[in-house]
Amino acid sequence: MNIRENYLTLADGQQMPQEGFGLYKVDGQETMTAAIQHAYADGYRLFDTAQLYGNEAAVGTALKQLALPRDELFVTTKVAEENQGYDRTIASVKDSLQKLQLDYVNLLLVHWPIEHAFFETWRAFEDLKKAGLTRSIGVSNFEMIHLQYLATQAHELPVVDQVELHPLLTQKPLLKFNRDHQIVTQAWSPLGRGAVLSQDVLKQIADQHHKSPAQVILRWHLQNGVSFIPKSVHEARIAQNADIYDFTLSAGEMARIDALNNYQRTGREPELVYEYNRQY
Repeated sequence: MNIRENYLTLADGQQMPQEGFGLYKVDGQETMTAAIQHAYADGYRLFDTAQLYGNEAAVGTALKQLALPRDELFVTTKVAEENQGYDRTIASVKDSLQKLQLDYVNLLLVHWPIEHAFFETWRAFEDLKKAGLTRSIGVSNFEMIHLQYLATQAHELPVVDQVELHPLLTQKPLLKFNRDHQIVTQAWSPLGRGAVLSQDVLKQIADQHHKSPAQVILRWHLQNGVSFIPKSVHEARIAQNADIYDFTLSAGEMARIDALNNYQRTGREPELVYEYNRQY
């Protein structure tokens, strides 16, 4: 198996690459195009952006410039807080598609749950899927209580829940809940934005396998059945993050990594936290 052959089947039947390429804070057209070009060459097919990132147009231009086959790509974007609510969601997704120069995205996510537009935003998502503007619909930063609340009115449940997840924040209860409800958990900040890499346990395991600590963490995600979207603009690091399919962590090594959990959030998107806490 390698990155190009490794897919998860979502509850709605669409296949999604388990390992993708995050585009948070990838800025500038030249940087964006080069990053996507390197990632595609190394086998990445899932590209994750968001309205909030302000780079959807750069992503669209890069995909156009590189003439990448649309049927090989899995493109994700997310609806920002300011665009939530039924009408605003519909309009903003159409605007996102124009920027991305695409007829549809493969996955559309609610970026953060907010109270005042909670159900109306999801109703718009269901209608956008019916209209063919997205293949799948999901959520980001939803905890169990949000998913349970959504289920009280939703006609279709999310197929993906994208959350912060790494060895210092293993999210085991949420992982189990999502598995039990056929929701794929996807890790943003899968490496803890570097805060995890200095752990001695990871260095020891990495040395045993002749890999880097980052590769060990990504392999841990892989074996946990989690989808993950590491980010880098450096060609060597992009390639290294995809080179995790030629070794296996033992049950003991997986347990040692699990034991690093201390519920530490290292990668919260700071510009979102105030609005999230205020609204919900």
